[in-house]
Amino acid sequence: MHEYLIEGGKPLSGTITASGNKNAALPCIAAALLTDQPVVLKNIPAIEDVQVMLEVYKALGGTVEPIGHNAYRLTVTNIVSDEIPVAQAKKIRASILFAGPMLARNGRVVLPPPGGDVIGRRRLDTHFLALTELGAQVEINGSFVFTASRLQGADIFLDEASVTATENAIMAAVLAKGRTLLTNAASEPHVQDLCKMLVSMGARISGIGSNVLTIDGVERLSGTEFAIGADFMEVGSFIGLAAATRSELTITNTRPEDLRPAKIAFGKLGIQWEVDGTTIHISKQQSLKVNTDLGGMIPKIDDAPWPGFPPDLTSIITVVATQVEGTVLIHEKMFESRMFFVDKLIGMGARIVLCDPHRAVVTGPARLTGSELTSPDVRAGMAMVIAALAAEGKSLIRNVYQIERGYEHLVDRLATLGANIKRINEC
Repeated sequence: MHEYLIEGGKPLSGTITASGNKNAALPCIAAALLTDQPVVLKNIPAIEDVQVMLEVYKALGGTVEPIGHNAYRLTVTNIVSDEIPVAQAKKIRASILFAGPMLARNGRVVLPPPGGDVIGRRRLDTHFLALTELGAQVEINGSFVFTASRLQGADIFLDEASVTATENAIMAAVLAKGRTLLTNAASEPHVQDLCKMLVSMGARISGIGSNVLTIDGVERLSGTEFAIGADFMEVGSFIGLAAATRSELTITNTRPEDLRPAKIAFGKLGIQWEVDGTTIHISKQQSLKVNTDLGGMIPKIDDAPWPGFPPDLTSIITVVATQVEGTVLIHEKMFESRMFFVDKLIGMGARIVLCDPHRAVVTGPARLTGSELTSPDVRAGMAMVIAALAAEGKSLIRNVYQIERGYEHLVDRLATLGANIKRINEC
């Protein structure tokens, strides 16, 4: 195991390139199972979650060939196993994304309970709803056993706009017989990327980008070459890093349109950025002052399904708020345990009142001091990195495996910006 040793308290500067979207790469890897022809995926981030997904792909019979920087050729001529390996399933929640394509192509899949971030209850019911509506049978005996002879198109209304359940339903429906109408579907940029990849393989999907998708099943899909879009969660994290450390940063290879909800939320904290094509520039000259609502009321930043403020940036913007003049309410509506990491920020000197598992009142600016921290999940871990770089003195962050599940070569990339950060062996 490794730890991060960080000495903060100084601004950063320079240019950093955005990685490919983790949350698009994972379903696209699973979707490569839907054809026996080669699928070339580009701009795949070099992170732990991707490696785990590729391990599962290989265990099911696929071959994985690196063909350049952040690019792979994936081919699975024959499915050789219908069981998702337990060890990999425990590491990553996205292992459930193999259910849809395995059912569509193989007719059976055995899925151990998926692991992933510890951010509260993450129900799987919507996956079962969608797949059973398409004709799958589900048996639960410690693992989830899905079977189906031939999936049939259906009119499905999802009980929540779950990203992974939407993706599973899409991947199952593209080879189902007949038409599927998927309503209350998630429409995040990574869901759109998956749909666009499937269309390039011959799938018939309309309504991409909306919460109503129409999918006409086809007999087979072909191979394709597809480039994953930029990771707007990572870009949002770097914007938060620039603001909290009062740094001048330039981020290249972004997709600025994916950041429109984040721009509104950061704007409430007096943070702006300039856009030039696919490049974002954050000036160190920020007001860093809470913009109150009409009548001088305390503003609220709350997350929501797309196109709302992304829940994965809630932890990031909470840290940023500790460095901004004024008071703001952070309302995490989607995961009841995500905000519990703020006790670590309070220990560093942050002025935060945790009202309940979903709401925190943050008043800044607060002088943060270095501390010993443990990362509970990907985004809270990155928030701790930002806090440590904004703090005076040294911090030690443990369980950085969680951070590296979602951020590519983070230590090296931050070091090029002038960050005093080292990856060390755990004592």
